[in-house]
Amino acid sequence: MGKTLTSVDIDATIKAMGVDLAGLLAQREITQPLMIGVHTGGLWVAQKMHQALGLSKPLGEIDISFYRDDFTRIGLNPQVKPSQIPVSIEGEDIVLVDDVLYTGRTVRAALNEIFDYGRPNSVTLVVLVDRSGRELPLQADVIGLKLDLSPQKQVKLTGPAPLALETNRN
Repeated sequence: MGKTLTSVDIDATIKAMGVDLAGLLAQREITQPLMIGVHTGGLWVAQKMHQALGLSKPLGEIDISFYRDDFTRIGLNPQVKPSQIPVSIEGEDIVLVDDVLYTGRTVRAALNEIFDYGRPNSVTLVVLVDRSGRELPLQADVIGLKLDLSPQKQVKLTGPAPLALETNRN
């Protein structure tokens, strides 16, 4: 069991992220985005943001287990869930939501899966936590918290209710 980051108000952070996202979408003249949450933590964050923003398109959900580049090393996640994309991706403005952006490999896998469904017009990346340790040249458009952690530390979102951030050593 790790240490819970009790000073972080997850609901307030997600609310602030929603305000930032709404402003960014308005600036980009995106009025009807399709929000997709990365299973599981990203989906929990996406559910709260989707509801707060009152988006009209149903929320999508992807499980990137089959798209991971370390699949052959670590094996299949025993709790793989089917992805559910409620509308065609083709020409959509996607808001991709994940809980933690670390190396960038989960986001790369999510993008690969999205593009297997079709070619979106744009993808806006929203993350609850952006932590140090990037291995791929990816960055989020909307960030809730930035954490500078050593490579030995992990940060994870627990939930679904209540949502909490925990840190621990590998």
